[in-house]
Amino acid sequence: MGLSGAVLAIDAGNSKTDVAVVTADGEVAGTARGGGFRPPATGVEAAVDTLAEAVTRAQQAAGHLPVAQVSACLANADLPVEEEQLSAAIAARDWGASVEVRNDTFAVLRAGLLEDAAPRGVAVVCGAGINCAGMLPDGRTARFPALGRVSGDWGGGGGLAEEALWHAARAEDGRGAPTELARALPEHFGLGSMYALIEALHLGHVPAGRRHELTPVLFTVAEAGDPVASGLVDRLADEVANMATVALGRLGLLDSPAPVLLGGSILAARRPGLDAGVRGELGRRAPLAEVRVVEAAPVLGAVLLGMDAVGAG
Repeated sequence: MGLSGAVLAIDAGNSKTDVAVVTADGEVAGTARGGGFRPPATGVEAAVDTLAEAVTRAQQAAGHLPVAQVSACLANADLPVEEEQLSAAIAARDWGASVEVRNDTFAVLRAGLLEDAAPRGVAVVCGAGINCAGMLPDGRTARFPALGRVSGDWGGGGGLAEEALWHAARAEDGRGAPTELARALPEHFGLGSMYALIEALHLGHVPAGRRHELTPVLFTVAEAGDPVASGLVDRLADEVANMATVALGRLGLLDSPAPVLLGGSILAARRPGLDAGVRGELGRRAPLAEVRVVEAAPVLGAVLLGMDAVGAG
């Protein structure tokens, strides 16, 4: 069927939400940006309230066009049961005639396949966390729970910061190998030692939410040749390639050319060591993979998924 009404697209991450209302002919009628979407921390209804604030502003900008499809790509929608819960909560808001909720990794995947009428490929997203998803034109998907260590994950900005702190602490007290991280991490916060940083984090003088600031420091130290920091970057490259290869294999895409899209703040930054490492590992494990970095805003992917759902041209 053809599109009768607009698409209301939502891309919600841990730190921000982007909303767009797009007409049947592809015109962007209204947009808005809101706060982070964290249902595990706030509860489903409070998290959807955060979406509602941005949705209301986008709909106002669009003149309250009738919405045929709500296409929501959401962080923390990691399991099918969570997608069902969030779909029900969003449907109850009456934002549109139909609602489809996916994990936000699918937004990056679809945004990177802009020119493809039948989406086919795999995306790895590395921002605060790490996740991977794949899609075939017939609707089959490959995905991971992406719940952290309990589901076998390693990496993401949060995980890298924790690893950097661990190695730096052990370097300073003698339990681990020497690393420049022991100087650079506390220096970032104007402190003179890892002991001082550990104390500041423990007592809340440096809020835990600022730990993500240490991830760029890790990459800077790695790019200067520090072996410990470089080892962590190499391990992340291996993990990204591993997730992509497994997803390609599940979808039967290892034996033919297929796009592998890299997104999220860490991969989109194109850090030389990480980017080269990912491409090198994929070249070894999945030589037919076509690696691309997604530069488009992920909300574009949510728009395209919405238009796919209603059969728009």
